[in-house]
Amino acid sequence: MENALRTVQANGITLAYRTWGPDQAPDDAPPVVLLHCRGADSTDWDRIAGPLSAARRVYALDLRGHGRSDWPGTYTYESMRDDVLAFLTALGIERTDLVGHSLGGAAAYLLAQQHPECVRRLVLEDVPAPFPLDPPRPPAERPDGDLAFDWAMVLQTDEQRNTPDPVWWEHMGRITMPTLLIGGGATSLIPQDHIAVLADLLLDARLITIDAGHLVHETRPKEFLVAVEAFLGL
Repeated sequence: MENALRTVQANGITLAYRTWGPDQAPDDAPPVVLLHCRGADSTDWDRIAGPLSAARRVYALDLRGHGRSDWPGTYTYESMRDDVLAFLTALGIERTDLVGHSLGGAAAYLLAQQHPECVRRLVLEDVPAPFPLDPPRPPAERPDGDLAFDWAMVLQTDEQRNTPDPVWWEHMGRITMPTLLIGGGATSLIPQDHIAVLADLLLDARLITIDAGHLVHETRPKEFLVAVEAFLGL
């Protein structure tokens, strides 16, 4: 059933995902993989995945610690990167267009650094650049009630966000595929000048701003789709 929740074993855990579009796309039309922001899950892409799937197979994951994927208790950006690689391998996807929002965008650019052969085109939506935060992000307070994500994931990713591995920055030059960066503008929680520095560093990058705040594809989906579809050649 289209858009039904599915699961796959990858990188030692169960990853949940949804999929849209034709089972067999043309050989020159690789699938599109969507990676959500922190605290969301694959349903976050519902309004985006449908239009993208007119000519492409589209996959949206629940990252580890989110939604119906496993909550293994260990949450690093690198483990999420490795999960995505293992997901592609498990499904037999050799090359994909990769779209990542915020946390998902960081996992996407780490994958593009380590395995550029797997990524044809890269879209980074309001993504944090790997700069240490000054001042550092203070410890977060857990909201009351049940959560749709593992609170340990928030604490661990905040720690890495405060002091990212310098290798993340040093390896940005390995990202050679065409890359579209979409900034959310002045009301975003992501420093927009950091995104601009990131765009300047990448070999083949273009930067646009959609004044929507951090949740660009949720707040202004039509404009997001126009930009992404043009970039991916849809």
